Amino acid sequence: MLRFLPLKLGRLYRCLKLLFVIGLFVILLMNTHNLFASFQKNELTDRRFINLNKCPACFGTSWCRKFMNGQISFETWGRLRFLDVFNVKNVFFAQYGEPREGTRRIVLKRLGSNQELTDIDQKICKRATGRPRCDLIQAMYKTEFARLNGDVRLLTPDVVEGWSDLVQCPSQRLLDRIVRRYAETKDSGSFLLKNLKDTERMQLLMTLAFNPEPLVLQSFPSDEGWPFAKYLGACGRMVAVNYVGEELWSFFNAPWEKRVDLAKQLMDIAEQLTNNDFDFALYLLDVSFDNFAVGPRDGKVIVVDAENVVVADKRLIKQNKPENYDVWYESKFEECDKEACLSFSKDMLCSRVTVDHNYYAICQNLLSRYAMWRGSSGGLLHDPPPHIAKDGQLEALLDECANPKKRYGRFQAAKELREYLTQLSGTAR
Repeated sequence: MLRFLPLKLGRLYRCLKLLFVIGLFVILLMNTHNLFASFQKNELTDRRFINLNKCPACFGTSWCRKFMNGQISFETWGRLRFLDVFNVKNVFFAQYGEPREGTRRIVLKRLGSNQELTDIDQKICKRATGRPRCDLIQAMYKTEFARLNGDVRLLTPDVVEGWSDLVQCPSQRLLDRIVRRYAETKDSGSFLLKNLKDTERMQLLMTLAFNPEPLVLQSFPSDEGWPFAKYLGACGRMVAVNYVGEELWSFFNAPWEKRVDLAKQLMDIAEQLTNNDFDFALYLLDVSFDNFAVGPRDGKVIVVDAENVVVADKRLIKQNKPENYDVWYESKFEECDKEACLSFSKDMLCSRVTVDHNYYAICQNLLSRYAMWRGSSGGLLHDPPPHIAKDGQLEALLDECANPKKRYGRFQAAKELREYLTQLSGTAR
């Protein structure tokens, strides 16, 4: 009986696949009228569709003129609204056109699922009125987002600490940087909160609490060498960022030389975000093949999902000297049968000067044999050439980086792995 089990499962899979295709065909037939309408209408000019009508309970308005002028339009599949059921993250590809520059691809994000966006509306209403439904615009003026009025000079840690990963342990220096670089105001450049309009302050705080990714991209911009996608602007609850390229997963089976180059860049990103001249440590809490992309021309690896990033100010840690602040912190390896697993303590990330979290995250979830994604294992550096596999050095470094056997072994392994990958990249060329 057992030998027929794979056969039955195979038939079941084919039947389910057939039912899915038939179901999709039926949906297409039922939505024929809407289908043609979707291709004729640019929904990105609709104030309600982009939730501009909910401002200041939104992410900004700096790109509204471009949206309303029809300069931005969904790409083909993005226009089909019935497919939104499969787009849980609400991330869309679009075309953006400028008269002199031509058209280019961009990415649009709602920064959350439909349910998450509904939940934030209900929370705002409950805090303001005690009921889950209300006039959202009026309610915003009765929440903590409106308490920081024009009389408040600075955005201070005691107000926003713990609101999101970005401000898990904020320093005044970090908050001044966020306000000074806030892109959803015409008068950016000042760290004084009182220079923002009431609506701009509420939008900034709303973004900080709901999904701080836009603020990460603005505060640590790609133009200054940070490995993040470029922030472009927002309108309502639709944020526009630069399209980087195909996701890292697309290169899982690329030629060995290409994968070595990508692995080296990933380790460089881990180093840059951990140790930089600004003394800000940016710790990536959500590391998976989908959260990185590769530029088609320069082959550069970029972080394309920066929602879950803890920023620790090393200068503040050295100044406050919490217990064991100068003791190197080693992230604990935990075997996991799920994809993109990470073990971390936010308190430790915020209270130690020297932390190996980024090396651990990149090695375990992307490079080593422990990495699992979409049913595949072995990591980006799977199946090395025979002479490298026989040598054993690469496997040993990856293992020590992901699951160290020696005290502080990951720090040394990460350093040697970067050097080894640089050597392999040079040999490949």
